[in-house]
Amino acid sequence: MPIGSFEGKIAFITGGASGIGLGIARVLLDRGAQVVIADLRQDHIDRAMEGFTGGARSNAVSALQLDVTDREAYREAAARMEREFGGIDILVNNAGVGLEGPVLEATYADYDFGFGVNVGGVINGFVEFMPQMVAHGRGGHVVSTASLAAEVVMPPHLAIYAASKAAVCHYCEAVKPELAEKGIGVSILLPGPVKSNIHETQQNRPSHLLQGSGFLDSEKKLSRRIVGENWMEPEEAGALVADGILANRTYIVTHGYYKEAMRARADAVLAATPDKAEEAPDFGQYRED
Repeated sequence: MPIGSFEGKIAFITGGASGIGLGIARVLLDRGAQVVIADLRQDHIDRAMEGFTGGARSNAVSALQLDVTDREAYREAAARMEREFGGIDILVNNAGVGLEGPVLEATYADYDFGFGVNVGGVINGFVEFMPQMVAHGRGGHVVSTASLAAEVVMPPHLAIYAASKAAVCHYCEAVKPELAEKGIGVSILLPGPVKSNIHETQQNRPSHLLQGSGFLDSEKKLSRRIVGENWMEPEEAGALVADGILANRTYIVTHGYYKEAMRARADAVLAATPDKAEEAPDFGQYRED
């Protein structure tokens, strides 16, 4: 059954201690949800929890440290949610890294880091939480953060980032009908510039994926990026997500400045597609042995 209200719902938000994740946490908390923030960075968790201290619903928010690429740790986090709350109702796969650098200098460490967090973190969330969300029978909703970069042709230095976010988008589009049969909605967040700490990429790399990286210089430069004052506030993005959950919107888009670039990409694909309307191919049937 779709989410009709946030009252009494349990929301688990990865990358929830800063930026978009924290904005979503604040909005869902204000609208009545019990919020669990999961984040890699303990310093971000400490700062975020200080911000909730003394608030009207400060007892309805908790936090845990989690590396979304660590499957054993993720499994334990899901088991903890089952023990403490009887399972979750809303999963927000928000943790991500803003990887960028010269594509010809990229190494396996860079690909493994970018895809490991941006795609692997989403996969781990689905694998660990979908069984309990189906089993408890309350329905629910899953939001996964992709990017507007997934929907346009990006410059080469953002190839890994854009490809990983496109994978998130296509995966979530494909699984939505099947999860709908279980009463679980699916939304994809496609944000543009939102005030966050995503530029702190190098600080979030595990040591074994830092050694041998071809992006060290690029990430040092990225870490000095100044967040624009005209970028969207995290709570504004959070409100869009909350409204999108209630409406079971497939796409939640924060900005319109890429609209023409999105249209140009779609038009290019359509222009390369034969005009003849053919019957859908028969991909064959499985034989019953």
